[in-house]
Amino acid sequence: MSVAEDMDDAGAKRAPSEARPSDVLPRIRAFLTQADTLDDGRVPPEREMAQALGVTRAELRKALAKLEAEGQLWRHVGKGTFLGARPADPAADVASMARLTNPAEVMRTRLAIEPEIARLAALNATPAQISEMHSLLRKCRQAQTWRQYESFDTRLHRVIGAATQNTLLLSLLDTLSAVRQAVNWGRLRASPQRPSEDHHSFAEHEAIVAAIEDRDVARAGQAMRAHLTSVGRNLLGRAEEE
Repeated sequence: MSVAEDMDDAGAKRAPSEARPSDVLPRIRAFLTQADTLDDGRVPPEREMAQALGVTRAELRKALAKLEAEGQLWRHVGKGTFLGARPADPAADVASMARLTNPAEVMRTRLAIEPEIARLAALNATPAQISEMHSLLRKCRQAQTWRQYESFDTRLHRVIGAATQNTLLLSLLDTLSAVRQAVNWGRLRASPQRPSEDHHSFAEHEAIVAAIEDRDVARAGQAMRAHLTSVGRNLLGRAEEE
């Protein structure tokens, strides 16, 4: 290296291992483009990147902070550096969605996806899942309070979701359920302490599970749609849009 090459713009001596800040960022961009990432998008550790690029870890961290600000990557203390934008916080997302939506929207969304979930459950439910559905039907009827009933009701709908054998669809149902529970429903239900013995959902749930058990895809979807329409009518005081 010549004397000129080893001097910075002010003429001061610069350590051979010290890179100009303007040089580091494009080198790191190129490195990350070609780097082998793990399945979760994690890039090599800082020590490994610094050695590969011939920069100090301080220089590397400054450049990584710049890329993070641009949304090119994100860092998690103790876990590493990951390509792409930082994932949203699911809990924060649910709270935000609950503030922006309302009971009518929740019911319309349920009508949009849960009949198809019931159809897929009729195709794919295991004997164990069907047995669990029957157990939850009994628990719904035996519930001593609305809180107990709603807990069993939520579990029943989730077992039906799990019976699709579709992980992504079940995740969407879980998100919808979380939003549903977070939404302020007000005093929409004017009823006694517990569901009455002839509560509409009992027979409607049984019709859904019977159709799933019979592997009747069309009937399962229709039964779920009828149930949710009835739920919307009773909670909101009007028929939900089909």
